[in-house]
Amino acid sequence: MLQAVVLSSKKRFQITQQGDPIDFLSWFLNALHLALKGTNKNDSSIVFKTFRGSMKTYTRKVIPIDRSIEEKLQLMENEEYAEKCEDGNFLYLTLDLPPTPLFRDEMSENIIPQVPLSRLLAKFDGNSEKEYKTYKDSFLKRFVITKFPKHLILYIKRFTRNTFFLEKNPTIVNFPIKNVDLSELFSNQVEQEDGKNSKVIYDLVANIVHDGQPESGKGTYRIHILHKGTGKWFEIQDLHVTEILPQMITLSEAYIQIWERQKL
Repeated sequence: MLQAVVLSSKKRFQITQQGDPIDFLSWFLNALHLALKGTNKNDSSIVFKTFRGSMKTYTRKVIPIDRSIEEKLQLMENEEYAEKCEDGNFLYLTLDLPPTPLFRDEMSENIIPQVPLSRLLAKFDGNSEKEYKTYKDSFLKRFVITKFPKHLILYIKRFTRNTFFLEKNPTIVNFPIKNVDLSELFSNQVEQEDGKNSKVIYDLVANIVHDGQPESGKGTYRIHILHKGTGKWFEIQDLHVTEILPQMITLSEAYIQIWERQKL
């Protein structure tokens, strides 16, 4: 399989060089979809049927702060600054970690912050706006999920590249591994079934963790995966497979997670 990946990706991914799991996962799912004669339709391949969700993206251009009140009122009526809506699809959701605090504790050691998963998912609640900047302008975007997939992939963005080097955010994300109910968080977005709001509840089935330094080859990856037959969790690193307690999974620096939607 590794050799097939090297050939199919035209050496983008190589056996002798560590790659980024999210780059590989994105390429792998799309490559499988195309190999299965998939099209842009949601039911055209098992990949899209399983992992593809839909969302609406609302975008509005930010009025420059140096304008007078009168100018701002005039610009608000301009179509250029009106909110625009686009329909789109996703195979995974990107979650943004809050900036790492710069302070230290009494022992002069770095404090590793923690954040609940629900806070990261609030980016897609339909009300929260996030600013995106281009060379000239700034835009505010908010996201509304219109279709939840059978398996939801979450990508927790830990790495950012500045002018000089790659930085890693070590924030711990707190999450339960079962019965994560997104119905309340996305109450105005849940699909209607038989005239009633359907429940959106997910269970964790896989968790990819990054340990160590951010530079390629300096850090390592581990995978936590649920064996559904026995209900036991296992940790996989290279060829080493060991059983792990579920409580230990939430203490790691999660990078990619796969959640399975419950059949209700």
